[in-house]
Amino acid sequence: NPAEVVKQRMQMYQSPYRGLLDCVRTVRQTEGLMAFYRSYSTQLTMNIPFQAVHFMTYELMQERLNPCRQYQPHTHIVSGAVAGAVSAAITTPLDVCKTLLNTQENVALTSVNISGHLSGMANAFRTVYQLGGVPAFFKGVQARVIYQMPSTAIAWSVYEFFKYFLTKHQQERSLAGAAAT
Repeated sequence: NPAEVVKQRMQMYQSPYRGLLDCVRTVRQTEGLMAFYRSYSTQLTMNIPFQAVHFMTYELMQERLNPCRQYQPHTHIVSGAVAGAVSAAITTPLDVCKTLLNTQENVALTSVNISGHLSGMANAFRTVYQLGGVPAFFKGVQARVIYQMPSTAIAWSVYEFFKYFLTKHQQERSLAGAAAT
């Protein structure tokens, strides 16, 4: 999570930080070590539904595209991409809140009369809603979906390849052992 905080703060428009170490040093000195963990509960809360939806969507897609569950790379790629897209879209509101907690964007916070630092998932949700209503929770959804699709497609296809390769290799060894006896 500290790496995510630093990355997001450095990516902010007109970021005040000159580099990685400057960002770490400044955040630590001005906000304390806990600033690097402000969004930790939001991150955990986001990962649980993301992974649940991700696996359910992948399995549902495999059931439709590959009901015999054979090694078919194109079905694993498509299923993985769709699973990543659906999971990313559904959990975008949590990601928006996590980003606000990580960046503590002054422009956003002062526009809703928040002085100091924003903490906690409930406060982040309330602030995002004040900033732009329901649509604000889905800012960046397209970018998040586009980012997730190839990575989950690759991850699932690699997983399925190694599962196939290792299973096939194990079966060949078993057959060779049975033939030798």
